[in-house]
Amino acid sequence: MSAGTQDAAVADAAGLGVDELQAEYAAYRRRQARALVRLLPREAVRPLYRRALEGGGGVDGAPDPLATLVGYCERLLPLPPFERWLEDRQGYPDAHLHDLDDSAEAPTAEAPSTLDVRAFDVGGASWIARLRSFREGVTWKAFIAFERGGSHDVHRTALIFHEADPVDVRERFNSFDHAALRAFLRSALP
Repeated sequence: MSAGTQDAAVADAAGLGVDELQAEYAAYRRRQARALVRLLPREAVRPLYRRALEGGGGVDGAPDPLATLVGYCERLLPLPPFERWLEDRQGYPDAHLHDLDDSAEAPTAEAPSTLDVRAFDVGGASWIARLRSFREGVTWKAFIAFERGGSHDVHRTALIFHEADPVDVRERFNSFDHAALRAFLRSALP
């Protein structure tokens, strides 16, 4: 399978673009590496950091010692390749949302994460509804971002979800029928 065909298959299977999936995968890898660093006893951090600097295993040009250490740990961990991670994400979506919720690096209002994607039609035109969410304190908030098929214009709702965890947000989003999505779209259009 060519890279372009593989990219299209990945995007279609997950409902997200390849770039967005690769960004999620990179964030997953960083979360796992940070979790390892948090588990290390204090006396093990300095020698590991020294090894990161000596081996050139840190993040290129990262002046932040923690970023260097995390980058090095990311390469030490036996993390799955992108394709395996994607299969797991598709097979066990709730586990991946719980991982996101348990992380200290959960999405923020400035950089929300897409939890789900749904397609629907309005008057013969195809639309995509993306559930964009972030954690604020202990609450997960979310909005719906609408994009007409083939367009890059995005129309979003206000924050319409406030739930205890991202699985609850996704379940509420998926409980909406197409008529409800059309109503939310109408409220988001100028």
